[in-house]
Amino acid sequence: MSSDQVQAGGLTVTLRGAAGDASRTALETLGTDGVAARLAAKDATLWGPGAEAEASVRLGWVDLAESSRALLPRIREIAEAKRAAGLDRVVLAGMGGSSLAPEVIAASRGADLVTLDTTDAHQVRRAIGTDLARTVVVVSSKSGGTVETDSHRRAFEQAFTDAGIDPAERVVVVTDPGSPLAGLAAERGYETVLADPDVGGRYSALTAFGLVPSALAGVDVEALLDEAAAVAATLADDDNPALALGAVLGGFGGHDKVVLAGRTPAGLGDWIEQLVAESTGKSGTGLLPVVVEGVDAPGFTPGPDTHLVVYGEDAAPGADTADTLVTGPLGGQFLAWEYATAVAGRLLGIDPFDQPNVQESKDNTKALLESSNNGTLPTGAPLLVDGAVEVHASDPALLGDAKDLAAVLQALVRSVPEDGYLAVMAYLDRDAEGDGRAATVRSGLAALTPRPVTFGWGPRFLHSTGQYHKGGPANGVFAQITGEVTQDLPVPGRPYSFARLQLAQALGDFGALAERGRPAIRLHLRDRVAGLEELSRALGAVRP
Repeated sequence: MSSDQVQAGGLTVTLRGAAGDASRTALETLGTDGVAARLAAKDATLWGPGAEAEASVRLGWVDLAESSRALLPRIREIAEAKRAAGLDRVVLAGMGGSSLAPEVIAASRGADLVTLDTTDAHQVRRAIGTDLARTVVVVSSKSGGTVETDSHRRAFEQAFTDAGIDPAERVVVVTDPGSPLAGLAAERGYETVLADPDVGGRYSALTAFGLVPSALAGVDVEALLDEAAAVAATLADDDNPALALGAVLGGFGGHDKVVLAGRTPAGLGDWIEQLVAESTGKSGTGLLPVVVEGVDAPGFTPGPDTHLVVYGEDAAPGADTADTLVTGPLGGQFLAWEYATAVAGRLLGIDPFDQPNVQESKDNTKALLESSNNGTLPTGAPLLVDGAVEVHASDPALLGDAKDLAAVLQALVRSVPEDGYLAVMAYLDRDAEGDGRAATVRSGLAALTPRPVTFGWGPRFLHSTGQYHKGGPANGVFAQITGEVTQDLPVPGRPYSFARLQLAQALGDFGALAERGRPAIRLHLRDRVAGLEELSRALGAVRP
C-alpha cells in the first residue's frame, strides 16, 4: 500500500492508500487558496462570511506557543508559593476545554492531578473529603458561569471554611477577563490568572487553562510550549504535517467516522474527541470521533465510512494498520490537531469555532431545576423494570416487544442505521465505576454491532460530543445510563443538590435528543453495583 509522509517541527503525519489520495486532492485545493499562510496569519475570512465574526475573535490559539510565555513568571510564582505552603494535592474543577487538556498534560508527564469534571455526588464527595489539608483547587471556567464548576467551587469553599481554612489560601482561578468568576475572585482575594479571550474553550490547551493546573501539579509547561513552537514555525508552509492532517480529515469523502486509537499520551483521544466533534458536528454534517482502547479493541470493526487514525508520541501499537498515523510530542500534537480541525472545517463548509446546539441541554437542565416541585424531577414511569435496572425510552416503539434487559439491548443495537452509530452516555462515578462494568459497556455493545460505538461520561460529554449528537447527522442511537445516589451532597447557596443537578442534566439532554427525534433509551440503575452487573450479564446474553 502506498503511503505519503509529511514531517516537520518534530511532528510526522503518515497517510496510507485512499487516505493519502484524499489528502493529496484536498491539499491541491488548499494550496490554490493559500490556506496555510492565511491561517497562520489568522485570516478570519477562511470559513466564509457567516463565520467571519466568530472567527475574528477565536484565532488566538495560532500563536499561543509564543504569546502564552508571558504567563510563565506568574504561573511559576503561584506554583512555588503553593508548594512551599505544603499544598501538593491539586484538584482541577473544570469542564470540557478547561479540564481535558490539563488531564492529558499531567498524565503524559507523570504528574498527579485530580480532575473534577462531574456532578456525581459520590465523586465530588471523594474529591472534597480526601487530604483537604494539603489541597489546592483550580477553579477553571472560560465563561465564569459554568454550572458544574460553580457548584464545585461552592462545595470546596464550604469544606475549607468548615475545616477552619481560608479559601483564599487554597483557590486559584483561571477565567477570561471580565467574567463573573473574575469579579468574584477579585472580591475574595483568590489568586487569578486570566486567559486569552480570543481562544475558544476547546482550542485552549496552551492557554492558562492548560498551563496553570499542569504547572501546579509539577509539569514543566515551558517545555510544552517549546514543543508547540517547533510546529508553529511550519504552519505557513504548504507542505506542513498539520495541513496534511486537516486535508485528510476534511477531504476523506464518506469517511465521517474518525476512529482514534493510541495509548500515549494518555487521554489524548478524549481531548481530540471534543475538539473534532464540537468543531465539526453541526448543520447536519461533521466528523464523529470514536475513541477505542486500541486497534485490537474488542468489537472494533473498520467500516467503509471509518477513518482509522493512530496517534502517539512515537509509533503506536497498530500503526501499520492506520489510514493516518500522527506522531510527535504532546505540545506539537495539541497545536497540529487544532490547526487541522480548523482546516477540516473549511473543507466541510462549516464554522469550526461555534457550538450552536450545546445550549439546548443547558437550557433544559435549568428549566427542570426551576420547575421541579420539592426537588422532584419528572423522570416518568419506566416502560420496563428488570431487577435493578429501569428502562425508559424516547419512543416506546424503540423497545419493540422486549420483555427483559437483554432484549432491550438487542433492540437498541438493531436500531442503529447502516450509516449510523451508537452513543453510550454514563452519568456515574468515573473513579469508582469507571474501572468496573461501566468501562466495558462500550466494548460489549461494540461486539454486538458492526457500527461504531462511542462512550462518554456525563455531564462532561455535553461539553464535547454533545454538540455532534444534536447538531451532526441524524443517524445516532443513544443509550443513557443513570444511577441512584446513596450519599448526596448539597450545592451551597443553591436550591439543589449534586444528585438533583446530575439527574436534571441527564433528563435535559434526553429531552433535547427526543425533541430532535433522536432515538434514545435511559437505563436507570436503582442499585449501581447490582445494576451494572445485570447490564453486563444482559450484554452477554444478547444474540448478535
